[in-house]
Amino acid sequence: MRIDIMTLFPQMCETVMSESIIGRARKAGKVEIVCTNIRDFSGNKHNKVDDMPYGGGMGMIMAADPIYNCYKSLYSDGESKPHLIYMSPKGKTLTQKRVVELSKLDRIVILCGHYEGIDERVIEEIVDEEISIGDYVLTGGEIPALALADAVCRMLPGVLSDDVCFEEESHFDGLLEHPQYTRPYSWHEKTVPDVLLSGNHAEIAKWKRKQSLLVTKQRRPEMFRKIKLDKNDKKLLED
Repeated sequence: MRIDIMTLFPQMCETVMSESIIGRARKAGKVEIVCTNIRDFSGNKHNKVDDMPYGGGMGMIMAADPIYNCYKSLYSDGESKPHLIYMSPKGKTLTQKRVVELSKLDRIVILCGHYEGIDERVIEEIVDEEISIGDYVLTGGEIPALALADAVCRMLPGVLSDDVCFEEESHFDGLLEHPQYTRPYSWHEKTVPDVLLSGNHAEIAKWKRKQSLLVTKQRRPEMFRKIKLDKNDKKLLED
C-alpha cells in the first residue's frame, strides 16, 4: 500500500512515520509513505499558499491551486485517481471499521489543512471524503493525518507480528479491550487474576470476553448498546 500525505510540514510527518512499528514497516517494504510539501506548488517565489478569506473573517485560507497542483503531481494521466481524504472537523468521525476498509485500498492520499481551512472549491473538485478524529479543533491536519496513517498501517499484512495483535484490541470488534497484566504477580498488594495463570485457555478466553463486555458497558454505554450479544455473552454477564 502507498500512503501520500499532502502537508505544509512534511518533515514533521516524516519524523513520526519513521519511528517505531510504522518506521520498521516502511524499511521492510510493507508500506510506502510519501510526504509532499504543498508549498512546492505555490507558484510564487515566496512559497505563499494562503490568502485572506472572501467576506472577511479572522485568519487565512489555503488557496485552491497549490493543493490541486500538489495532488495532480502525485499521479500521471494514465493512472487511476487515488482516493483523497481531507482531515477536517466537519468530516465523519473515524472508526475502526473505516480504518479496516481503507487498509484494503492500494493507495490513499491524505490532505492536511491549516490556518482557517482550505478553499471550498478544491474540496468539491478533488476530495473523496472528509474524516475527523474527534469533536475538537487542532492547529492543522497533520496530527489527524498521522493518526489515520498509523491506524491504517497497523492493519496491513506483516506490519504487526500476528493478526491477534490487533484483533483483541479496543474497538476492533466493537468492544473495549480487557485489562492487561504482567510481572510481578503482586504489586502494591494487588494480584493478577488467578485465571490468567491457570493455563486453561478456554477459561482465559471467557474471562477476557467478559471483562471486555463489562468495561464497554461501564465506560462506553453507547457502544455497548450497539453490540449484538449472543447467548454466551448474555450468560457471561449473568454470572
